[in-house]
Amino acid sequence: MVTNPTVTAELVETGETRDRVGRKLTPAPRREELVAAWRESGLTQAAFARREGVRYPTFANWVQQARQVGRRAPASAPQVRFAEVQVPAAMSVPAVEVRLVDGTLVRGARAREVAAVVRALRS
Repeated sequence: MVTNPTVTAELVETGETRDRVGRKLTPAPRREELVAAWRESGLTQAAFARREGVRYPTFANWVQQARQVGRRAPASAPQVRFAEVQVPAAMSVPAVEVRLVDGTLVRGARAREVAAVVRALRS
């Protein structure tokens, strides 16, 4: 005599959200926490991802995105605007002239001021 075992199923709500393919979606704040924790950990990305149960390619992508966001100026930062200024002929002999890699030319009479402008442009 063959008996059929009873199969029961239970839906457990874990609070996780998934995309239409079924991949687990990690909220941005949690991704930022994990990237910050990795930076403090001293572990490689692969070791950290393994420890946290995240696929390495996914974690590496989060780190890359964090780096790109870090390069952008914050939205609240004031915009810097430059204007061309004409200097009277008697004062038009610049002591210092610097051409940056992108072709920007900075001229000035005082080396410290020119250096400060170059530092500001590079940051």
